[in-house]
Amino acid sequence: MLNPKISDYIRQHIRTVPDWPAPGVQFRDITPLLQDAKVFRVIVDTLVHRYLDTDMRPDVVAALDARGFILGSVIAYELGVGFVPVRKKGKLPYTTVEETYALEYGNATVELHTDAVKPGQRVLLVDDLIATGGTLMAGKNLIEKLGATLMEACAIVDLPDLGGSHKLRAAGLKVFTLVSYEGH
Repeated sequence: MLNPKISDYIRQHIRTVPDWPAPGVQFRDITPLLQDAKVFRVIVDTLVHRYLDTDMRPDVVAALDARGFILGSVIAYELGVGFVPVRKKGKLPYTTVEETYALEYGNATVELHTDAVKPGQRVLLVDDLIATGGTLMAGKNLIEKLGATLMEACAIVDLPDLGGSHKLRAAGLKVFTLVSYEGH
C-alpha cells in the first residue's frame, strides 16, 4: 500500500487545468512533476522500490507512447531490465502487431514489435494516467498476443470515475497508481 504522505506530496505538484481540452474537463497536468527533480525522484523511487521485490520484479518494462516513455524507461533502467515502447501506429520500423481501441472521438491504434517480448516474460506496463483505460487495455492485449505475462499496470494518476482502472481490473489486470482523483 502506498504511503498517504507520498500520495499527498505528489498530488500537491500536479497542476489542474480547468476546461481543457473541453469545457467541464479538469485536466491533470503531470509536467510540474517532471520539472521538479525532487518530485520526479520521489515518483521514480516509489515505483522502483515497489518492483525491486522478487515477487513484483518484471523481466521487461513496456510503456505507452508518449508520456509513459518518460517514466517507463527510467524504471527499466533503475531495475536493470529492458524497455519496450508501445508506439502509435506507423512509428515502429520492424514487423509489428497492432491493437485498435476507442477514444472519446474516434479510434487509435498502437503497435509493438513482434520480437519486443518473449513468451513467458513478466511485463510491467507503464503510462502516466488512467482515464478510460483504452490505451492500457490495448497495450495489455498486444503483450498477451505475443505470449508474455502482464504482471501489473502502473501510472501516476488514476481518474476512477472515468472507469478505466475498473475496466482493467475486470479484465484481470492488477493496477497500481500513486494518486487518484475522484471526478474528472
